[in-house]
Amino acid sequence: MLKFAVAAICAALALPAMAQQAAPPDLRVGVVTAETQPLSIDLQLSGQIEAVDTLDLGFRQGGRVTQVLVEEGDHVGPGQPLARLDAVQQDQALNVAQAGLAAAQAGVEQARQARDRALALLDRGVGTRASADQAEQAFSQAQGALERAEAAVDQARRAVEDTVLRAPAEAVVTAKSIAPGQVVAAAQPALTLAETDGVEAVFHAPDDPLLREILGREVRLVLLDLQRPDMTGTVTEVSPLVDPQTGTVTVRALIDDPQPIAGLLGASVRGHLRLTLDEGVVVPWNALMRQGDSPAVWTVGQDRRVSLTPIRIAYFVDGAIYVAEGLEDGQQVVGEGSQLLYPGRRVEPVQEDLP
Repeated sequence: MLKFAVAAICAALALPAMAQQAAPPDLRVGVVTAETQPLSIDLQLSGQIEAVDTLDLGFRQGGRVTQVLVEEGDHVGPGQPLARLDAVQQDQALNVAQAGLAAAQAGVEQARQARDRALALLDRGVGTRASADQAEQAFSQAQGALERAEAAVDQARRAVEDTVLRAPAEAVVTAKSIAPGQVVAAAQPALTLAETDGVEAVFHAPDDPLLREILGREVRLVLLDLQRPDMTGTVTEVSPLVDPQTGTVTVRALIDDPQPIAGLLGASVRGHLRLTLDEGVVVPWNALMRQGDSPAVWTVGQDRRVSLTPIRIAYFVDGAIYVAEGLEDGQQVVGEGSQLLYPGRRVEPVQEDLP
């Protein structure tokens, strides 16, 4: 009996020591100090470089193409010939019109001489008023025929000129839709030109309320396919409607002082816009936990024990979360190691830097 009493006393004395040995050591976790910061977002858009003004050129009349004088990527100037049609019929029509003009000019001269003779005879009293009036009428008819002949020559000359497709302004050839020997119709697109008086970056971005804040802002443009210095542009248009086929919104940015346009058209580009929209308490993304159906984070108390604190998230950004409610400046929030915690767990905080 005495042996059992002694054993019970020894077991009772050993319990505190065993409990002390069973207590887990402090868990080493990364913590950040909650701090209110302005919400700065690097909004990134992907698109390509396009000309502000693009022209689709076609012949004013149909015919067979005899020459195509340019290739895609060529730089052309105002009035430069780009392509030609077979002009045999137009040349013949011009020759006929010029012959008619020569005949009309001769007819006017003859009618003028006849009128002058009739007026001279009338002045000497040996002619009649009827003859003079008839000569005047013939002269007027001859003048009318001359004007019609001149108009016919102008029309025939324009028809000959229309067999040559010319550049209306300084531009770059971006597309060619014709080839020698091909028969084309009037106004059929033959060449596409991009004018060099301005280039822009065109983006197709998912619809987002942030896009309404970027109109007129400066954007940094990084070329993805070409090794060239970064450029800057100004957002000039944010489409108010979503494209029903792509589900995106078109954003245009006019490029400031572009490099030579011929090497830029069609190049892929990424736009970076730095936006400061609001402010909030910043915590790292790996601090985000869940309490029921609400987001939460682990906060460290004065006794270095953690508790789960509900929060309301304002925005997600790369590597961090902006908290609108639930945290105050100066609170210690667990980042690295948060997935290993439970309420009341004692931790050893190691300060981390915010992303």
